[in-house]
Amino acid sequence: MKRFYFTGILTSLLIISCQEKVEEVAKEPEAMVEDQVITYEEYSGTEPTKPEETEYYEPKVKEVKPYSQNGAPSDAIVLFDGSNLDNWISSRDSTAAKWHVNKDGSMTVNDKTGDIQTKQNFGDIQLHIEWRSPLPVQMEGQHRGNSGVFLNGIYEIQVLDQNDNPTYVNGQVGSLYKQGPPLAMASVPTGEWNVYDIIYHAPEFNADGGKIKSGTVTVLQNGVVIQDHTEIKGTTPYIGWPKNPPHGKGPILLQDHGDDSRVSYRNIWVREL
Repeated sequence: MKRFYFTGILTSLLIISCQEKVEEVAKEPEAMVEDQVITYEEYSGTEPTKPEETEYYEPKVKEVKPYSQNGAPSDAIVLFDGSNLDNWISSRDSTAAKWHVNKDGSMTVNDKTGDIQTKQNFGDIQLHIEWRSPLPVQMEGQHRGNSGVFLNGIYEIQVLDQNDNPTYVNGQVGSLYKQGPPLAMASVPTGEWNVYDIIYHAPEFNADGGKIKSGTVTVLQNGVVIQDHTEIKGTTPYIGWPKNPPHGKGPILLQDHGDDSRVSYRNIWVREL
């Protein structure tokens, strides 16, 4: 009888202990799920019973006509239409941009004259830009058709002739330079026109200059998503870690990489978001 009595006590204790562990396990996932739940105040309260209760007509959505100005949407700012460089200045000294304007409606890097940038500053944007690597092919790696599109003047989306030309993946064509390799390489053959469609959201800073929200970039190259809401961790230097200097709006900058560049651009327009 004593043996049975102690066995019964041990069995009871084991059952209680197991029940407590089960309850603890059950509580943990519930707490985790609760922390991750997203709720929307506008969808709280009594459930609608009629379709018109969830319909609204204001504010009106603005109408944009696609391809109305030189292939740009009606609300776009055309930055380069092939006629002149009036919307651009030298990044070195703010004088007139010195790149070549070509008869085919494109412009080409003028070796060693320096980067050019827009006169106007921008924040969140949709940017359309077309670019072409030079023929005949010259040099290799980062020295073949190298240029770059800089958002806010400091965050580079790499332009490079990548065809049969391996290099480090976070510096290849379509990369957020030295930070984010592209999801795919979607380049056309060298000498043909590539298209970048870029959605950029600028970072946000507090009153003390600390970054409180990272910028993001989405890039389509020739219709293929190569950057998908990629976080911009800071500036994109050739040497060193990304930095986060506080800033507001900034220019769109096109890079003169030196005497190996000779990249051409055309059909550049932007929509402010």
